[in-house]
Amino acid sequence: MAERVMRLAAQKPVVIFSRSNCCMCHTMKTLISEHGAYPLVHQLDEDPNGRELERALLRMGCNPAIPAVFIGGQLAGGASEVMTLQLSSSLRPWLIRAGAIWV
Repeated sequence: MAERVMRLAAQKPVVIFSRSNCCMCHTMKTLISEHGAYPLVHQLDEDPNGRELERALLRMGCNPAIPAVFIGGQLAGGASEVMTLQLSSSLRPWLIRAGAIWV
């Protein structure tokens, strides 16, 4: 299942694994969108294999499993890691390098 996570994570420059009722997931989607990127969002609660994907994310080091943000096919982390990137001014350059934004 980890292979499937990585295949899904490589589909777009920014991929977020989320749940539709998760406030931190919403926060991550909003933060990424405010930078001008359009993330591909996989709602695990709407995916028939969502539980398996969530377990795979846990095994990959996402704790909690969601939100899980991938930039350029690499795991950026969950909410706290992505907020750390934002506060250290590292998020925007990573989005640019990944081709998610151009400015």
